[in-house]
Formats: sequence, structure tokens, C-alpha cells
Amino acid sequence: MIGFRILLTAMFCILTIYTGIAVAGSGWNLLGVFFGDMAKMGWPGQFNLDFMMMLALSALWVAWRHRFSPAGLGLATLAFFGGSSFLCVYLLVVSMRTGGSVRDILLGARA
Repeated sequence: MIGFRILLTAMFCILTIYTGIAVAGSGWNLLGVFFGDMAKMGWPGQFNLDFMMMLALSALWVAWRHRFSPAGLGLATLAFFGGSSFLCVYLLVVSMRTGGSVRDILLGARA
């Protein structure tokens, strides 16, 4: 579990630095670029569509894990729009709260 937590921390740090560089060079127009690439029907757009579907699956899992409670739906929204940045922090926190139990990490509190 320590290796997993190190990986999550490294991924979060790398993504944060990369995002800062991207914003400094291209500004905050993420959605315009993201959907613009999809509208062009090329490989960058295909990647963005694939990524958006992965974001939707991540959000659905987070909502399900929290039994579609209001808090779970809020976290799911953060999962969809926050992507890996959110998921790295979420999984790090959950791994600590569950004592590293993979079953509890994946399923949440199930009685």
C-alpha cells in the first residue's frame, strides 16, 4: 500500500506541475481546446473522448461507492471535472481511512 500511496502522490505532483506549465503557456481555455479537438474528429479528439468516458466511469464509481448520497454525487462531480488530480487525492485519503484494505477502498462502507 505504501507503494500505491507513493505512486498517487507522485502522479498528483507531476500533474500539478504539468498543469501549471500548460496554463502558463496556453491559458485557461481547456474546454475550448478539449471540445475543439473532438470536433475535428482526429486522434487528439479521439483521445479526449476516450478520456471523458474514463472520467464518467470514475465519477460513476465514486457516486456508487457512496451509495449515490448527496455527498457522493458531489464527489462524483469533482471526480468528473477534477480527473486524475481529484482521484489521486481521493484514493490517498480513502486508502488511509480504510487502513489500506483494498476491498474497502473499492467497495466503500458496505454492510
